[in-house]
Amino acid sequence: MKESVWAWWFIVLGLIIIGVVILVTDMTTTSEQNYHMIKEISEASMMEAVDYAYYRKYGDLRINHEKFMENFIRRYSDVVTINKTSTISFYNSYESPPKITVEVKTRSTQIIISYSNTDFEITNRLDAILEMYSTSDPTTFN
Repeated sequence: MKESVWAWWFIVLGLIIIGVVILVTDMTTTSEQNYHMIKEISEASMMEAVDYAYYRKYGDLRINHEKFMENFIRRYSDVVTINKTSTISFYNSYESPPKITVEVKTRSTQIIISYSNTDFEITNRLDAILEMYSTSDPTTFN
């Protein structure tokens, strides 16, 4: 009987620890996590925003700025959690050559210390340039 009570307490303690770890993970955010998330989202959004008709006609890369912003916001909202407040700003948007600057300010609002809300804000700014590499020799004409 005594050993079964100890086993029950170990199970309860394990569940409490798992719950605390889940809560702390949901409440915290790191700059490195945000940077890699923004980098991947920017790259995918730029690839989706490429104007292929312009590329076929002139051979230069060009992105549609509105399509990039729409894709970025859609992808970002799919990844970010509910307990964080984010502000997304777009700067230096060039369609040709494709360059974008994205700034994301993330604030976690769930942390309560001494009956007062304490907000921690992390700002990440990313410059993204889409480049094209050609396998053919530029000096020869086909």
